Amino acid sequence: MKMVSMKDISAVCGVSIATVSKALNNHKDIGEDTKEHIRQVAKELGYLPNSAAKTLKTNRTHNLGVLFSDEGRSGLTHDYFSHVLDSFKSTAEEKGYDITFINSCKTRKGRMSYLEHSRYRGFDGVMIACVDFDDPEVGELVRSDIPVVTIDHLFNNRCTIVSDNVKGMSDLVHYVYGMGHRKIAYIHGADSAVTQSRLSSFYKTCEELKIKVPDGYIREAPYRSTLGTYEETLKLLDMKDPPTCILYPDDFSSFGGINAINSRGLKIPDDISIAGYDGIRIARHFEPQLTTIIQDTKRLGEEAALKLISLIENPKSTITEQIVVTGEIFEGKSVAKLN
Repeated sequence: MKMVSMKDISAVCGVSIATVSKALNNHKDIGEDTKEHIRQVAKELGYLPNSAAKTLKTNRTHNLGVLFSDEGRSGLTHDYFSHVLDSFKSTAEEKGYDITFINSCKTRKGRMSYLEHSRYRGFDGVMIACVDFDDPEVGELVRSDIPVVTIDHLFNNRCTIVSDNVKGMSDLVHYVYGMGHRKIAYIHGADSAVTQSRLSSFYKTCEELKIKVPDGYIREAPYRSTLGTYEETLKLLDMKDPPTCILYPDDFSSFGGINAINSRGLKIPDDISIAGYDGIRIARHFEPQLTTIIQDTKRLGEEAALKLISLIENPKSTITEQIVVTGEIFEGKSVAKLN
């Protein structure tokens, strides 16, 4: 089937090819009626713009790279990041951009580095989320001349979109405190910028509220690891002076804690209270509903896409900044009122 060209459109409309080109590219020196007529004819003829030609003309591919990898290999089933990425994709597409994932499999023979892959694909910009930010390849990409926006990790001279983990954790501790709890344990995730922010906020808030936190109340388990939180929860329950409330790294990992509590014949929240973090939908269908911090994943994705596109289209006027997105507490029913 023959591809419809601008020459075909010009023949039908009775105008020059240059006029057709200007109309399809929304030039201001052509009347609106003429533009509309040419666009309508182009649509009826089934005209599709040549992406290669457009790239040559604008020096842009209108393709954004997404670097996403997590040790748990949960991929796009990762409850938090899947919603962030969905929002990023929708916003980018509304602005005329496609997205392509950067191959993060390091065991593949002959693989390219993240930067090499990005240059090979001709990405106009890259969004980085849920990776090992200490990876030299990530650093190489961030230091390159390709526009980059990161999520939940701050690099010097790069735009980043972050959840307000400090406020989120503070709000969660204040809520639990308000429910009468003074023995609050925290199973935090593996070391990262997010973990450091939440853990520091936990200690700071407890200090402000004059809550004593024994060293044994602070445990560690990988994010989304139900096995890790299962084991750490049992250790907390076996303490001589166990906590009355346990905070988990994220909602998904709290399922491991719930299983541990059930294995001891205890009930939530009658015998022990728990709270998660992230606000994944499935947790709201649990009985009892999980108390948690709901992260604004829609806005996180939107801000990341808009900022990255701004860096691409307006590099001189776009401010390099850290955009903080706040979440909100979902009270649920997993924290008992003690007073």
